[in-house]
Amino acid sequence: MKLHELSDNEGAAKKRMRVGRGPGSGKGKMGGRGIKGQKSRSGVSINGYEGGQMPIYQRLPKRGFNKPNRKSFAVVNLGLIQKFIDAKKLDAGNTIDGAALIASGLVRRELDGIRVLAKGDITSKIDLNVAGASKSAIEAVEKAGGKVTVTAPKAAEASE
Repeated sequence: MKLHELSDNEGAAKKRMRVGRGPGSGKGKMGGRGIKGQKSRSGVSINGYEGGQMPIYQRLPKRGFNKPNRKSFAVVNLGLIQKFIDAKKLDAGNTIDGAALIASGLVRRELDGIRVLAKGDITSKIDLNVAGASKSAIEAVEKAGGKVTVTAPKAAEASE
């Protein structure tokens, strides 16, 4: 098989209808848009308009609240930390903090801090210094003989 012999399966790609290309095309003259009116013009958007009736998105109650200044954490799982230690990308002897995790490539950016979750298992004795950790993650690290220091997130809020 050569590159020029490759082709789609039969019926996989449907040719698009070219509108306004003469009466013989089946979509000539007005291009299937009818005569005059708002919908026959270009650049008109009437999505969600219900003919003057109150639109559904306005009839339904608004629910919930999005906190404008909520914290956003970079999430790391214990299994991945162990994998990086095994691959010698992280040094279990030193304190593992945000800078070490970024340098190893495990975390792209710190955001408001790094939060450790307990997915996967940890066997190395590590000293973690992070902005947050789940209870089960702390237990797992301590069970392996390490310790977790939880610092306040970067831009600390007033206590609740």
